[in-house]
Amino acid sequence: MDKQEVIRTYSAAALAYIGDAAFEVYVRDFLVRSGENVNILHRKAKEFVCAAAQSSFMTFLEPVLTEEEMSVYRRGRNAKCHSHPKNADLAEYHRATGFEALFGFWHLSGDFIRQQEIFDCILTHRAN
Repeated sequence: MDKQEVIRTYSAAALAYIGDAAFEVYVRDFLVRSGENVNILHRKAKEFVCAAAQSSFMTFLEPVLTEEEMSVYRRGRNAKCHSHPKNADLAEYHRATGFEALFGFWHLSGDFIRQQEIFDCILTHRAN
């Protein structure tokens, strides 16, 4: 499916839903290669997938996103929230939802190269 088709076909909530899972796979794939035990892997994964972390990623990702990607991010960020976040403030939760919508957008459009580029950018930023 091409990118414009993905944008027209799926709601922001659907993009975020699949994006949450897609991002989690990237994180788990990265972490499992470290050889740590599962309890440590789970704790480290939470550092990537919590709303506060995903919101903070957007601070350094926004300048590298295309206009189309920023549009998807804003759409996800501005989507109606049907639940109350437990461990994040509302602004962080919305930014994290926009972040997840991006991963869903790349996943459904088959742009795994861009998905990997962005994940590598996150890893580089976290290492510094």
